[in-house]
Amino acid sequence: MLEYSEKFDRWAPDAFRLTEAQIEACVKSLDDSVIEDIKFAQEQVRNFAQAQKDALADIEVETLPGVFLGHKNIPVSSVGCYVPGGKYPLVASAHMGVVTAKVAGVSRVIACSPPFEGKPNAAVVAAMHLGGADEIYCLGGVQAIAAMAIGTETIAPVDMIVGPGNEYVAEAKRQVFGRVGIDLLAGPTETVVVADESCDVEMAATDLLGQAEHGFNSPSVLVTTSRALADALPDEIERQLETLETADIAGRAWEDYGQIILCEDDEEMLRVTDDLAFEHVEIITKDPDFFLSRLRNFGALFLGPETNVAYGDKVIGTNHTLPTGRAARYTGGLWVGKFIKTCTYQRVDPSATRGIGEYCSRLCAIEGFAGHKAQADLRVERYS
Repeated sequence: MLEYSEKFDRWAPDAFRLTEAQIEACVKSLDDSVIEDIKFAQEQVRNFAQAQKDALADIEVETLPGVFLGHKNIPVSSVGCYVPGGKYPLVASAHMGVVTAKVAGVSRVIACSPPFEGKPNAAVVAAMHLGGADEIYCLGGVQAIAAMAIGTETIAPVDMIVGPGNEYVAEAKRQVFGRVGIDLLAGPTETVVVADESCDVEMAATDLLGQAEHGFNSPSVLVTTSRALADALPDEIERQLETLETADIAGRAWEDYGQIILCEDDEEMLRVTDDLAFEHVEIITKDPDFFLSRLRNFGALFLGPETNVAYGDKVIGTNHTLPTGRAARYTGGLWVGKFIKTCTYQRVDPSATRGIGEYCSRLCAIEGFAGHKAQADLRVERYS
């Protein structure tokens, strides 16, 4: 761990876990306005996660006279939250992982983030601390994932690892899955803007480039019924790239992975967008609810020109750790329920076990499971 940290991050401290004094120093180094902004964002994430948790209920039902089936929602015991920080110190990822895990009821939440420019990033550390992390480590990359999953002499392993990262972090999560649980395998950020003639070209270009800056291989796609918008977008992209500070990354991503797809009507835009199954889907049309009620494959949906992906990424309260690579066809993103196990139980009255047991005995015989049949037969005999 130390060897890789020194090799890749040029960071070889005496201890990777930050002390209370180091954490306090990071918090105190920030302007009050930064702390207040972090607290505001975390309050939004916490409030929405709590509302989601409140929607999860323990149940118990009597399915037959004397037969009671139920489930309990039990939080995972320990979680490791990875917060990327090598290229951009992603303060928001601390909110999404740490805060949500704590709302779920996880008793031990540890957080790992690499050094930024040779030292712990104060804003990231503050966000992890204010979010409720029980242990904070200045440790990144594959070595952080391995340490959280397998454990070290100083880091006890966790039961689950969440959080985005680069391709190496994603591969490390894939390899440790099974030993620990993971949220999902997050690839390059994907954004599609679904627009009709009501969307102006400045907004479409701004929102596409705003996500393309994540990385050179981040796809950004305009799906539109407006030929005028489609025709105007390339020039507007070039105009904005002239002043965008991250133009080197965003421009390359747009050149290599950008697309403009012209559709005949809303129905075709719906089909195309569902087939893309992108992480982020912005709907800037006259009738956003048409897509809200019909779209099936998306990580997060942003309805109307008043909102955008950056709101979801940073502050509004929905989680930004989302499925990519068409995984939205079968899963949603990180949310409070990912940290909760829904575990079933059963209870049967003596008067009911004979009837259930007789069915069970015959079904076990069909399958040739003699030992299973014996379990059922014993109850039938004992409780008749």
